[in-house]
Amino acid sequence: MSLLTVSNLSHGFGDRAIFDDVSFRLLQGEHIGLIGANGEGKSTFMNIITGKLQPDEGKVDWSKRVRVGYLDQHADLKPGMTMRDVLRTAFQYLFDMETEMNELFAKMGEVEPEELESLLEETGKLQDALTNNDFYIIDAKVEEVARGLGLDDIGLERDVHDLSGGQRTKVLLAKLLLEKPDILLLDEPTNYLDVEHIEWLKRYLQEYDNAFILISHDIPFLNSVVNLIYHMENQTITRYPGDYNEFLRVYEMKQQQLEAAYKKQQKEIAQLKDFVARNKANAATSKMAMSRQKKLDKMDKIELSSEKPKPKFDFKQARTPGKYLFETKDLVIGYNEPLSRPLNLEMERGQKIALSGANGIGKTTLLRSILGEIQPVSGTVELGDHLEIGYFEQELKFENNETCLEEVWNEFRHFNQAEVRSALARCGLTPKHIESKVQVLSGGEKAKVRLCKLMNKETNLLVLDEPTNHLDVDAKAELKRALQAYKGSILLISHEPDFYQDIVTDVWNCEDWTTKVF
Repeated sequence: MSLLTVSNLSHGFGDRAIFDDVSFRLLQGEHIGLIGANGEGKSTFMNIITGKLQPDEGKVDWSKRVRVGYLDQHADLKPGMTMRDVLRTAFQYLFDMETEMNELFAKMGEVEPEELESLLEETGKLQDALTNNDFYIIDAKVEEVARGLGLDDIGLERDVHDLSGGQRTKVLLAKLLLEKPDILLLDEPTNYLDVEHIEWLKRYLQEYDNAFILISHDIPFLNSVVNLIYHMENQTITRYPGDYNEFLRVYEMKQQQLEAAYKKQQKEIAQLKDFVARNKANAATSKMAMSRQKKLDKMDKIELSSEKPKPKFDFKQARTPGKYLFETKDLVIGYNEPLSRPLNLEMERGQKIALSGANGIGKTTLLRSILGEIQPVSGTVELGDHLEIGYFEQELKFENNETCLEEVWNEFRHFNQAEVRSALARCGLTPKHIESKVQVLSGGEKAKVRLCKLMNKETNLLVLDEPTNHLDVDAKAELKRALQAYKGSILLISHEPDFYQDIVTDVWNCEDWTTKVF
């Protein structure tokens, strides 16, 4: 049975086309991986099928009475609500049902016997529905999912206003999983999740009976949970049965076949054109030349996709810093309350360090305390001599109304326009991206603009907070290569050991320092 049917979908932003006459179907029980390079329209597609965005053309038809759950990392969480309050809202429809049932019970004392029988039948149905949907064990279900995603470590009575970006994502994901909709729509759910909780989500999705559509650039995770791939490329969506590895095998084979057919056809076209050119003026052979020309005119010509620009990251090197990059003395990090015991840390020139540990224990807070962006609870940080720091923040909360060109040019006024365009192109952005406003770009394209600014600054210490979030497979691989080649030092937060383990010289486990209980 088709749960979702998308027909003849076309959409774009300005003169930049995203989809052209695209069709798509989601069947019951399908576990779909929606893949494609940054900017191909994966999140736009999600916004269209959830009704947040109206397509230029085409239809989106959901099956009647289907319940859809969408992981929206930008959803509002109201201050004053605890995490438990938010998670219990997943069962709001059951609480509404209970309210309706109680109103019927209250009404029973005021009605005639005939109506009483009808009310008893109606309340019986509501009671059965509540029982069948586990209404009376809601708190146990809340705690089970909260435990799986590590929310119980933070404390379910904590106000959602005080949560980090990663903790907030976990709450939204937990609420969605508790709703257990007929269709799950998950846009990069592993962003901000720890390794342990990615593993739990993997097991959950493997056992999930209903359908889901998953956007993820985490290939091992994708491979372990999907049975169908839809690939977005050049304004189209193509279906591939199997996991990502099987898609890659079939896709590369199809590309090789297409290139072979293209070369064969180009050879035939050249021969036909040559024959026509040599024989059209000759009376004896002009009819044959006209016949060849007609064949040329009717030929269905094979076109190869234009090669997408691949990012090329190279970080500029500043002068050599002193031996010690920073040193902390009895540093206690935190905001209203301490997040760590007193820390005596030091980082030497040449070290490349990854910070590991669960969300919410203060990894980002530690980076910002070292950089002097926030005041520590107590203790001091001493920075070394001749430091030139490049900082990639995890989250940027302000709206950006500038184009990519303006965004980079404002920071590098000594560049001319051609140099700015060239710098952005090296990061994998097309001319249309470069002229677009930053706010209409995908998450991966925005990250590439920020990496462009970082690349063109001379640094000897890169401080990177989750730089791979939203980056596609090619960009992630290129960033890994560039960081391996970088001669300076690196202080890095990442939830992907596969990404950082071949880059770093040391791993600091922040769980060894935290005041949080695990």
